[in-house]
Amino acid sequence: MGDADSDGRRLATASVTDHAEGMDTHAVRVRNLRKTYGDRAVVDGVSFDIVRGETFALLGPNGAGKSTTVEILEGYRRRTGGEVEVLGVDPGSAGLDWKARLGIVLQSTSQSGLVTVREQLRQFAGFYPDPRDVDEVIAAVGLEAQAKTRISRLSGGQQRRVDVALGIIGRPELLFLDEPTTGFDPHARREFWDLIRILQSEGTTILLTTHYLDEAAQLADRVAVIAAGRMQAIGPVAGFGGDEARMPVVRWSEGGMPREQRTADPFAFATILAARLGEAPPDIEIVRPSLEDIYLGLVADADAAVAASVTEGTSR
Repeated sequence: MGDADSDGRRLATASVTDHAEGMDTHAVRVRNLRKTYGDRAVVDGVSFDIVRGETFALLGPNGAGKSTTVEILEGYRRRTGGEVEVLGVDPGSAGLDWKARLGIVLQSTSQSGLVTVREQLRQFAGFYPDPRDVDEVIAAVGLEAQAKTRISRLSGGQQRRVDVALGIIGRPELLFLDEPTTGFDPHARREFWDLIRILQSEGTTILLTTHYLDEAAQLADRVAVIAAGRMQAIGPVAGFGGDEARMPVVRWSEGGMPREQRTADPFAFATILAARLGEAPPDIEIVRPSLEDIYLGLVADADAAVAASVTEGTSR
């Protein structure tokens, strides 16, 4: 990958924040966003903000409304209702000058496998008014040795680096990353994270969607979960879900049956439990909920609420 700090300095020759001086501190504002198809609400009253310079992870299961929300922000899909501003502009009526301020890395791309990495980047650089230097971008994504290689001959991880290079060549203020490391091996994922940290260090605002909860925990400043078309929770990674969701769980066996108890003070509970049983259970363990645990709980609660509403509707 090369030295992250030096690559970051090269990429920052004209920081994206220069364009934003004196502007709103929010890159994205969403209020009561709705998208319906007939009687079905795919996105139902979603609201959130993204501050300039932060990395915001938008999480949710397939069919939750996550992709629809992101496509509306990118200007690819029309909303049914609500208010949306991206870089101070309504995506539904934005022009090419606005689109040039975005970088978008989709799950799948339409790269031409017949051209080299450098040729592809030079072509895309011509689409923007103030593109980054092609060779500097190639160095930043760790593809200097492959610059003259046809894209079709690159590995999957290297091709994904080309995707990111194409996404940042136009010096975007806001970068959309849609499932960027799907199919990566663990080593390639870690290297990709290093690349994203370079972009973060120079002030690029990033909206990340991913099914890897550890990736969101590593890269994001804040996390939001959409399920059943609605925002279930939003907040910083460190305190995501609130105190109750993050409360430790004590697990042990008693009388041949598994037991568990949520408690704010697991060590005090374990002491009381040992006194009651006469000794500490040999299999006692304290589990602190991870981001993945909290996410799965939120999704399960949303699914249960939908099922309950369907049952109530059919029983009338």
